[in-house]
Formats: sequence, structure tokens, C-alpha cells
Amino acid sequence: MTEATVLRDVDDQGTGWLTLNRPDVHNAFDDVLIGRMAESLSAFRDDPNVRAVVVRGAGRSFSAGADLNWMQRMGGYTFDENVEDALGLAEMIRALDELPKPTIALVQGPAYGGGVGLVAACDMAIAAAETAKFALTEVKLGLIPAVISPHVLAAIGPRQARRYFVTGEAFDAAEAYRIGLVHQVTPAADLEQTVAGVLKELAGNGRRAMAEVKDLIRAVNGRPIDHALIRDTAERIAHARASDEGRQRITAFLEKRKAPRAKPHERTT
Repeated sequence: MTEATVLRDVDDQGTGWLTLNRPDVHNAFDDVLIGRMAESLSAFRDDPNVRAVVVRGAGRSFSAGADLNWMQRMGGYTFDENVEDALGLAEMIRALDELPKPTIALVQGPAYGGGVGLVAACDMAIAAAETAKFALTEVKLGLIPAVISPHVLAAIGPRQARRYFVTGEAFDAAEAYRIGLVHQVTPAADLEQTVAGVLKELAGNGRRAMAEVKDLIRAVNGRPIDHALIRDTAERIAHARASDEGRQRITAFLEKRKAPRAKPHERTT
């Protein structure tokens, strides 16, 4: 990539590493970083070599959220220009949320404002016990956590949001775990090893199945258990049973052997 604000890499195991790379400003967002993030997520989505994606920050912080110099500039823009700018961040976070591959937030340090939105949009979040801190600080600046709110509310629920959106107070990794923002807290020295263990688990799963599970959750969540939903879920499992991946993995399990791993250039149907 020509810009160093975001680093993108794919390792030999098929993990895409997406690194926010503005450590001098605590990996704060601006329009350039948001654009590079969107490009990287699109590239990972379309790359058949990528099985899972890890989002992390360079340096001491995960992300401080919006760059205040950028916010100050935007204050002089028109309403319509501000809407278009905000949509860029909203669409980037939605692309992360809807990426058809497992995503992990590796939170080694502070995540504030929009950084919390990135954490909430990932499928899994693992935080360092001693150094990860979180805060939704927008109200302290006379702002609101608007575009990230759907993702944060999905993670922590409205009751916790009513406290942390309003106070803007910081909380530690243990509290982030308690309210559901992160899935696991581990000593900072063990953070990368813990993430590697999750990636190992993911590597043993069906790639098509993991993508469809993410879609299933979005399709089922919040819907009434009526005939339409029951029919939808029945059709989804029928497709899964008849897929090449499903048939091959069930046969392998019954024969007590490892399921065949799809080659990078192959797509399971």
C-alpha cells in the first residue's frame, strides 16, 4: 500500500492482519485512514487466501477514535458535507461488521470513541488485562457516538450504553468483559498467543459455514419466532447439508479423519 496509515498483510496461515498505523496520534481516525481501512476490508473480503482477519493498533494504543484536528476542520463544513463524511465512517464499520470472514479485535491498549466501535463490530474481541482501556468520550467534546451506536448497542445493550454514553468515563478490560464488549481478557504478555489459539480454532472450521453463521445471526436476531423465521432457518440448514463442504465434513467426521481443507483458490459451495 502507498499509504502507511493502515498496514495490510496476509500470513502463511491465511490470516489477514489489519493494523492501524498512526501511533503518534494513538491511531486516531481521519478521512484518509477510514478510506484505507475500507479498501483493506474490501481486499480481504475478495481474497480467497484470507480465512480470518485480525484488527489491531500500532504502538501503545488500539485507537483513540476520531482525530480532533479532523473533527475541527469538519466543523467548518456544510451539513451535507458532514453527513457525507460521517457516512464514510459508518460504511467502513459496517463493512467490518458484515465481512463474511471471522474477525478478531486484538486490543493491546486504549480504545476510545470510534475505537470502541471497531471493537464492537468485530466478531471477537480479546483485550490485555493491564493496558486495555475503553471510553465513549464523545459527550466530553460536545459530540455523540452516533454512527458507532448500532454496533456498540449490539455488544453491550442499551442499559450499559445509558451509563457509558452519558458519562464518557473510562473503564478497564475487566469491566469491558463484564458488560459484553470483549469476549476474553488475558495478560498483556499472553495476548498474541491467545489470539493465535482462537485462529487455530477457526482454521479447523468450514469456511462457508462460518460465513453463513454470521449471516444467520443477522437474519435471526430480533425476529419473532413465526412461520417465516422457521422456514428461513429450515432452508438455511438444508442448503448447508447439501453443500460440498457440509457433505465432506460430515463424512470425514464419521470416518474419524480430518476434514479436507479447501485450497486458497477453491470456493466451497
